[in-house]
Amino acid sequence: MKNFFALLKREFRLFWSNSVLRLLFFGAPILYGILLGYVYQKGKVTDLPILVIDKDQSATSRQLITMMEDNEVLHIYKVLPNEQNIDELMVAKDITAVVMIPEHFESQLLTKQNPEITTVVNTANILTANYTSGALQVVLGTYKAGVQMETLRKTGTPEALLMSQYEPFKTTFIKKNNRATNYMYFLWPGVLITVLQQVMLLGLALSFASEFEQNTLGQLFAESKNTFVLLMVKVLPYIIMSGIVWLLYGLFAWWFKVPVFHNVIALSFAALVFVLSVSFIGILVSILLPSQLKATEVLMVVATPAFMISGFTWPLSQMPVWIQYMAQVIPTTHFLPIFRILIIENGAEHLIAPYLNKLMVITIIGFVASMIALYIKKESYLKKQKAL
Repeated sequence: MKNFFALLKREFRLFWSNSVLRLLFFGAPILYGILLGYVYQKGKVTDLPILVIDKDQSATSRQLITMMEDNEVLHIYKVLPNEQNIDELMVAKDITAVVMIPEHFESQLLTKQNPEITTVVNTANILTANYTSGALQVVLGTYKAGVQMETLRKTGTPEALLMSQYEPFKTTFIKKNNRATNYMYFLWPGVLITVLQQVMLLGLALSFASEFEQNTLGQLFAESKNTFVLLMVKVLPYIIMSGIVWLLYGLFAWWFKVPVFHNVIALSFAALVFVLSVSFIGILVSILLPSQLKATEVLMVVATPAFMISGFTWPLSQMPVWIQYMAQVIPTTHFLPIFRILIIENGAEHLIAPYLNKLMVITIIGFVASMIALYIKKESYLKKQKAL
């Protein structure tokens, strides 16, 4: 028993002597507790952008538009006279729904001809689609009931019979993108991309860190002293292996019948840029932290919340501004919208440019920083060897 407590004491001493492990063990739960608390603090989605196509341009249609704007969930991005270019606008501005008010809506309403309001809901993001649909149903249902009751009152219908007489206008909801609201199509690909990022960071954390720990840098520098060559020797295997993983993902998608094969060339190019950005982040940490354990711990702390704060499920616009800024340095934040635009929304390739550009910026910064850090480490090591 005495020996047991001695070993236990030794383990505690080892734990407290590792400042990174100590910080991660206690700091990570605190950090994630606060971070996720802020991410979901709002609890509900508000100010989701919608388009209104008002072909009637009447006092009645304007009253209906005002009611939509008064709903806290909805924000009318723009009121248009026709539906020209709305598909591209929906993708470019992340529009959650389009409400179409037909011509002669007011006159048909007054003459009991049952005009029809059509609502196109963007179900690329199921969460926002559900919020938008629910809010529009409430607005249209309330307006419909008000029109109905007021019309019947004017005809002298008793209050008890008001709600059983007629429907003033019809409402039709059309699901656009992921029409089955299938969570497999929506969530599964995003999780796989996050997993790819995590396994890459885990492997890259050990690349240079293992060389430092095992004192094999001399062998590496004996082969080549070119910083670029040394860097690419470490990165290229992971690029090749991630290509194999990408092909496996395609096989999985075929097996599970997930429709991801349109725009596949543009998506694969974006995936290559994504892999490069992740690679240089991982290699940079491995150079700066010459310990396999510490490099792995730090990169796992970076990778774990990536999916949650990427905006893929919970809209980034609903998070505090400081979390939005934090999310900008994580590659998944920019790759997952590219996936959504190209695959789920079947959008044009030029619409992914803002996200692809940000991925390229992360890649370039990571590459330059890795080159500088490796050059400094190499020169320091060679100088020490000469001094011996």
